[in-house]
Amino acid sequence: MLPLVALVGRPNVGKSTLFNALTRTRDALVHDEPGVTRDRHYGMCRLAPERPFVLVDTGGIGGDEAGLAGATARQARAAAEEADLVLFVVDGREGASALDDDLMQWLRRHDRPTLLVVNKTDGIDARAAMAEFARYGFDDAVAISSSHRVGLDDLLDDVLARLPAEGEGEAPDDDPERMRVAFVGRPNVGKSTLVNRLLGEERMIASEVPGTTRDSISVDLERDGRRYRLIDTAGIRRKGRVEEAVEKFSVVKTLQAIEQCQVAVVLLDASEGVTDQDASVLGAVLDAGRALVVAVNKWDGLSAYQREQVEALLSRKLAFVPWAEAVRISAMHGSGLRELFRAIHRAHLSATRELGTSEVTRALEAAYAANPPPTVRGHVAKLRFAHPGGTNPPTVVVHGTRLRTLPQSYHRYLENFFRKRFRLVGTPVRFVFKEGDNPYKDRKNELTERQVARKRRLIRHVKRGK
Repeated sequence: MLPLVALVGRPNVGKSTLFNALTRTRDALVHDEPGVTRDRHYGMCRLAPERPFVLVDTGGIGGDEAGLAGATARQARAAAEEADLVLFVVDGREGASALDDDLMQWLRRHDRPTLLVVNKTDGIDARAAMAEFARYGFDDAVAISSSHRVGLDDLLDDVLARLPAEGEGEAPDDDPERMRVAFVGRPNVGKSTLVNRLLGEERMIASEVPGTTRDSISVDLERDGRRYRLIDTAGIRRKGRVEEAVEKFSVVKTLQAIEQCQVAVVLLDASEGVTDQDASVLGAVLDAGRALVVAVNKWDGLSAYQREQVEALLSRKLAFVPWAEAVRISAMHGSGLRELFRAIHRAHLSATRELGTSEVTRALEAAYAANPPPTVRGHVAKLRFAHPGGTNPPTVVVHGTRLRTLPQSYHRYLENFFRKRFRLVGTPVRFVFKEGDNPYKDRKNELTERQVARKRRLIRHVKRGK
């Protein structure tokens, strides 16, 4: 077990910036607005290769115990209680505040090993900034500037000197066999509630306020002998309604999570049906080529008549992804989760299936024989052979001639034929068409002397006949 270090402090003191600096990543969302970070975000610090440790970024503790601020504070305190060392981050420019005093008293009451980190000391007198916090009784505080990476070496030395050889933290698992599942959708459709239900704990902050989750949070899960990495993402709204810069960054993080996952679970609100924004989220998953499972949440709160109406709406609005399985669930009460995992497994198995060259070519020949391409300007495209071009999504490379004349309808026909032949469920199938180059297209046909003389005799013979 690796040691666990928690970054704790009031809002907007630079904890997320310090997290990114120590982990050498950009995983944590950083903005000048206070309260951007809300959930716990874990990462690995490997600046000292011989002694790595787990680092957790937390939201700012603002003193308010109600609403989202209270939920954020509870998450931060939970991280501090399980940590082997707490880095108490304060703002060196603004000095000590009443919130810092309250947090310092809480750390002393719970007897947590603490190291005072005075951040934002670039461009000011670091000694004067540290003297402002002398009343906290730390004789070994560290002055840093996380945004300019100043003082991080001294901070790392002090952290390693205080860490035990083994701690309570568990290293984030980079096992490639771990299935990566991203939960995406509009705001307030139940993504965080579903992740909490799967984990069996309040790991994510779930609230009725839209936009509660702002960053993409990854959590590892082992269920029925299988290992997963669940990614809770921020809700995606229409571009015209995204005004705050933080929300724009949240959307970027969500799109990155879709690109990095293997299976995307798109949550829909059963009480609202399929909206245009839901279709946009589905389009983002299709553009990334990821396996797809549609989870219709809040199904338990509908009457029989409402369920019939929603079923008719789903069949009509999801007609452009007929291959995606739709599962009815309730994240609040946990119903339908077993069917959801079964659909995820089927989609993952289809998306990562490796096809052979011979079977792909035979399938192409069968599709061509059953329905040849249409004639375009008197010519028909010829599909000669195919071979697999990758997985997630399954990709087929088709070689032939006049492939540019194939209409989109024939592309869809090939996709449906291959999906049915290989029993692929929950994943798109991509085709890459490559035409063979003409070996003589850049060669000039130069006549021999004998051919030139023959051509001249023929011309003279034609002229005499006239």
